[in-house]
Amino acid sequence: MKTSESTIGIVGAGIGGLVAAIALRRAGHDVVVFEQAKQFARVGADINLTPNAVRALDGLGVGEAARVTAARPSHRISRTYDTGEETSRLEMADSAEERYGAPQLTIHRADLLAALADMFPAERVALGKRAEKIAADEAGVTLSFTDGTSARVGVLLGADGIHSCVRTAMFGAESPRFTGIVAYRAVVPAERVAGVPNLGAFTKWWGPNPQSQIVTFPLNRGKDIFIFATTPQDTWHLESWTAPGSVDELREQYVAYHPDARALLDACDTVLKTALYERDPMPAWAEGRMALLGDAAHPMLPFMAQGAGMAIEDAVVLSRHLEGVSMSDAAEALKSYEKARIERASQVQLGSRGNNWLREGGNADWVYGYDAWAVPLGAPAVAAATATA
Repeated sequence: MKTSESTIGIVGAGIGGLVAAIALRRAGHDVVVFEQAKQFARVGADINLTPNAVRALDGLGVGEAARVTAARPSHRISRTYDTGEETSRLEMADSAEERYGAPQLTIHRADLLAALADMFPAERVALGKRAEKIAADEAGVTLSFTDGTSARVGVLLGADGIHSCVRTAMFGAESPRFTGIVAYRAVVPAERVAGVPNLGAFTKWWGPNPQSQIVTFPLNRGKDIFIFATTPQDTWHLESWTAPGSVDELREQYVAYHPDARALLDACDTVLKTALYERDPMPAWAEGRMALLGDAAHPMLPFMAQGAGMAIEDAVVLSRHLEGVSMSDAAEALKSYEKARIERASQVQLGSRGNNWLREGGNADWVYGYDAWAVPLGAPAVAAATATA
């Protein structure tokens, strides 16, 4: 694949990487994406796109395609695990669209990736490219891949997740930390649990400790219900999108939960299981002609449902900082992007770790009301409320 020192290279064809590629190409740059997988496959979790993320996608022209298979949760509800008491209820759907300019969407990650891939030229995505060496100089960045090939680009962006090779090349090796928490994921047909209330809502059951919870929300326009449950567990360390778990074990972990929550688990035929890892907030994301976005910069626990949203915001704000910028001025623009994003993403990262957001009401505006297309360039996004509000 042809590249040059006028090309922006992106490592990682996930959500953040593809959003960045689309936005940067729209801003007039030549962009190539390097992806280690040999083909796109339908793997991964179902994800929650809150209004801040959907509005950013709408600005790229991707939102309409995402809506085809997505569900629009009616509310965001918090319930106490044992009594079932509601401690928080926010109207979403049309109310969110009126307040924030976009609704909440819940969608399978593969459906969103397919919508994004349709917006970017397939010939500018290089599959089967696992970077093993990255060397930067004043004029650009050289990548060497495990297949023996190499590429030269003017700017390199790391959108390659929590185990980012770009991050390692920039700041040295550092292993993510196991949290002591595992997550179970399952999907059940809505008709199988028709007697459970609030199936059309995003519902979070808050457990007896911050690591224990069950989250449910509709998928496929409400035809299915996604279940995401977390619990402390030290014996399982495998981080995987596809590893099978035990349905019996899943049910045993939540025997103290309300009958409405247990009814959802009783409907599960199969479940996937993964260990959750994290890193601390970074003091910097950019160095010379390289920068990070998404989980490569700020991997976070899923308790605020903002992992995808922060990556999408990063990508849009980054593209705005690089619009009209020559490669010779890119390092300054990348530092300006870092300044604009690092405070907000770090606050969400720490808030996700604390897992107390919207447990008993509070104002969601500082998260949902963020507009990646309108925030001032180079200016940090200071939150109007804390992550525990």
